[in-house]
Amino acid sequence: MRTVYSCAVIAAALAAAAAAAAPDTYGAGVSLTEVTPLARLIERPAQFEGKTVRVDGVVTAVCTAMGCWMALTPEPAAQAPAPPSGTMIIKVDDGVIVFPVSAKGRRASAQGVVQRVGGGDHHDREAAREHARQEGRPVQSAVSWQIKATGAVIY
Repeated sequence: MRTVYSCAVIAAALAAAAAAAAPDTYGAGVSLTEVTPLARLIERPAQFEGKTVRVDGVVTAVCTAMGCWMALTPEPAAQAPAPPSGTMIIKVDDGVIVFPVSAKGRRASAQGVVQRVGGGDHHDREAAREHARQEGRPVQSAVSWQIKATGAVIY
């Protein structure tokens, strides 16, 4: 009887660990297999304007009001002496996809269209300003590029 009980406890623990490790999918998820290097996109966003891309990185910030954006930074390379710099806003339609604040610090993949922020959408400019505030940067230096995402996966 003890053996059966021990096996049941071990099986339950393994199932819980597997469930905790499962990635969370938001929106349409990520269907592209080719990854655009996030560092290159941050460095030269105009080269990607209007293109649908997939990026992978680490979540550094999430909108605390509505979960309508998250910021990704490139994952540090094992051989890189300095951590990567720069972030890219992953913006989604308000209320359609909601990123949890608990995503901060986790790895993520996102897919969407690279676009310039400004002129048009008030919500997109506000997301850029909030991100600048969270990072302690002047609001005037808010990012001017984003990925208008259709989906993401948080690991």
